[in-house]
Amino acid sequence: AGNSIATDRSFIARDMPALDSFLHYRMIDVSSIKELCRRWYPRIYFGQPAKGLTHRALADIHESIRELQYYRRTAFVSPPGPSTSEIEAVAAQLAGRNDPPQPIDSAPGPPTG
Repeated sequence: AGNSIATDRSFIARDMPALDSFLHYRMIDVSSIKELCRRWYPRIYFGQPAKGLTHRALADIHESIRELQYYRRTAFVSPPGPSTSEIEAVAAQLAGRNDPPQPIDSAPGPPTG
């Protein structure tokens, strides 16, 4: 998970081929989701928590995970989506946190039907 992961993926393919064999050839990073929200859900895009300015590897990873949590809780929900106040509440809850992010929930299994 992260933002703009193409370079990271090239590094993994070159230096960690065993790990690369587990990864899908399609890459969806947090930046992709952010751009979709910018176009489809501007309220969500403009309501996102502010980013930190540390630009250190571990801090950037934690920030990307928090950003993905934000999109998971605001964009990937049942229609009509969250209200502005719900978006602000999620952003406030995730903003400025320096603790390691919690795991992102995922589907319990593959879709059926």
